[in-house]
Amino acid sequence: MITVLFFAGLREAVGTSSESLALPSEVNTVAALRDHLAGRGDKWSALASAKNLRAAVNQDMVPLTTAIKDGDEIAFFPPVTGG
Repeated sequence: MITVLFFAGLREAVGTSSESLALPSEVNTVAALRDHLAGRGDKWSALASAKNLRAAVNQDMVPLTTAIKDGDEIAFFPPVTGG
């Protein structure tokens, strides 16, 4: 099982702040997880269309090419702007 967290506008778009799910065998990177979740369609497509999507694995910022494994916590969030 992995835990997936959604923050800011992504949380609002998908309608949840977190989800636990069994890691499909073909999903082995952050990008593959994003694509897997976006493949659910409807509100989940926000993950695929988010520009400059940021991700963290086990609370460390990582590129989307980072490998993931059972037991990981993966967080997705849009870039934060401030002023």
